[in-house]
Amino acid sequence: MRLSSRLSLTQQNALLLLVFFLAFELLVASTITYFLMLPMARRSAADLAGLMTLSAQTWSELPPVTRPAFEIELARSHALALRAEPPHDAAPPSWREPYLHFLVASLSDRVGEPVATSREDIQGENWFWVSLPAGSGRLSVGFPQSRIGPRPIHALLASLAGGALLTLLAAWWLARRATRPLQRLQRAATSLGRGQTPERLPETGPREIAALSRRFNEMAKQVDDLLAARTVLLAGVSHDLRTPLARLRLAVEMLVRKPSEELAAQVEGDIEAMDRLIGDVLTLARGFGHEASQRVALHDLLANLVRTTPGAAERVQLEAPAIELEVPVGALRRILANLLENALRYGGGQPVTLRAETLEGGCRIGVLDRGPGIPEADREAVFRPFYRLEASRSVSTGGSGLGLAIVRQLAEAQGWRVSLQARPGGGLEAWLQIAA
Repeated sequence: MRLSSRLSLTQQNALLLLVFFLAFELLVASTITYFLMLPMARRSAADLAGLMTLSAQTWSELPPVTRPAFEIELARSHALALRAEPPHDAAPPSWREPYLHFLVASLSDRVGEPVATSREDIQGENWFWVSLPAGSGRLSVGFPQSRIGPRPIHALLASLAGGALLTLLAAWWLARRATRPLQRLQRAATSLGRGQTPERLPETGPREIAALSRRFNEMAKQVDDLLAARTVLLAGVSHDLRTPLARLRLAVEMLVRKPSEELAAQVEGDIEAMDRLIGDVLTLARGFGHEASQRVALHDLLANLVRTTPGAAERVQLEAPAIELEVPVGALRRILANLLENALRYGGGQPVTLRAETLEGGCRIGVLDRGPGIPEADREAVFRPFYRLEASRSVSTGGSGLGLAIVRQLAEAQGWRVSLQARPGGGLEAWLQIAA
């Protein structure tokens, strides 16, 4: 199993930020050390080496009576000690500080020969001693470890440790801040997958998170609508099938006792109505697949629709300029056929106008009738499945209640818009707007 699959997003982000910071810190520290601290350390070591050799030479030239005062002043002002004899019980030095390496190298260059070094513990503090030529003899010059101010290695380690700690804290906080919306999304998706209605996610935060939350909320609403539509479909079809089934049962009993052509025609009509209802329900339930677009002359398509729709040739007035469209022809024809059939059915026997108009960025097609119209409060509700303005449940007078629902769903699947509005002078206008 890969490491990334065992770590949470928070841990992965924290580790990545830590690695990047450590690499950046090492690069910066190396650059500063090479171009700044090492030259400064070499110069400081050269100055100290000059002071130590000068002190040893001056001490050898002073009268013995003034040497103690010189040693006291040297210790007070420069933290250097002079000793005529080498330190007793001295141990070999362990030069961990780069500064001391530079100092020894500078001293060797100044005296022209390698210098002897040693280490001694005086009152719990390390002292470093160097044997230097002084006149005709040699003199030991020493200083405590505390005199060495710059410690680049300690500074580097301290900055790396502090930076790593701050990076881990910042990475953890940033990762938690970034993953909190994703955790809410995970819980909501799990709830939605179980068939429950999740709470809407807050559409706040960074642009990507807000867009993701907004899209999830839209998807959750679509799922709710689908579940509600399924419930309505099942309830509506079960309700609307009871009436023709009851008539069929009665007609079958009467046919057994006394067959007649009238009863047979009634049975056949009920069967056709049931078949039509079930077909509409299946069409609405399965949705609409993608249909390839075709180039079509709108006037010819509308004229053909008028010719093939029963009762339309005598009542429909076609008003359409020459418009070329690149559209799914089957979907467009199905929408207009449903709207035209509704207009012919509820138009009160009055003429129906089928009109096409060009718009900026597309066109719109209207089916205009002179029927009783639809109250403004019901113009959106009629697009719901099985919603009827006609009070009876008769399929012949009120339809199945699925025609406009199919129109709306099919139009939305193509990115079109269907709207209803009152027609001046009475009647209803149904408009289909198609974007280019």
